[in-house]
Amino acid sequence: MTRRVVLIGHPVAHSFSAQMQQAAFDALGIDARYELLDTPAPALQETIEALRGEEYLGANVTIPHKERAATFVDRKSEDAAATGAVNCITRDGRRLVGHNTDVDAFRISLDTLVGKQKMPRNAVVLGAGGAARAAVHALITMGFQRVVVFNRHLHRAEGLVRHFGRSAAHMELRAMPWHESVIESELSRTRVLVNATSVGLASDESPIPGELLPPDLLVLDMIYNPPETRLLREAKAAGASGVMNGELMLLQQGAAAFQLWTGQPAPMDVMRQKLDEAREAGTGANAGELA
Repeated sequence: MTRRVVLIGHPVAHSFSAQMQQAAFDALGIDARYELLDTPAPALQETIEALRGEEYLGANVTIPHKERAATFVDRKSEDAAATGAVNCITRDGRRLVGHNTDVDAFRISLDTLVGKQKMPRNAVVLGAGGAARAAVHALITMGFQRVVVFNRHLHRAEGLVRHFGRSAAHMELRAMPWHESVIESELSRTRVLVNATSVGLASDESPIPGELLPPDLLVLDMIYNPPETRLLREAKAAGASGVMNGELMLLQQGAAAFQLWTGQPAPMDVMRQKLDEAREAGTGANAGELA
């Protein structure tokens, strides 16, 4: 029986995950098919329930469903429970297990971006959805001392801060209103800027004006397509000490998901090559947030 793995999100039509994961299955001779499943919010619970069938190995979950998906699984991994967001689902018999492979993928990406420099201790995060939750949890557990979250709707950022209240008790985690003067002030006192919004995904826009960006920032944009967003271009122009898109995160979270579904180490070289080919072909437009 050919097993199925699906990407659940809205939209999903041009995600890079399909090419990357199918290449991995084929390389290891695993009889599985990776499918894109565009799922509007009203159909999410029914779609996740269907994963209990024996034909499924599991699923990826992407925007905008990572937080709601966490409410429909039977149990959650440590990172999924800590973030309240699920980006990967596996089956344990008829039970569904939710995982969050974004967290470790973010840690690896930030370590790579920082390189041999000393790891900073202050960060600004733009966004308050599932991707932002993975980033904030990683920053907390990496020993950051001050993290400020901005979101267009302040109540969502405040909800994120409340969610992490206990685990962030040792440090300063704050939600602040989305005002340019406030963002500029916070950026002047930080080293790391994380874009966990979808702004820049479907158009050449940046979540914040380039003139707010100070020099020497380390900027991690979770969007992987386009490979250089306007935010990253303007950060480089402002003198950023390092910039990175979300492609390494995509690769790392996808490799971790592959191992969870199959019990086998992911063929990283094959997955990386397929990502390179997809990027060069220009596919995946409008679907460049993780998964």
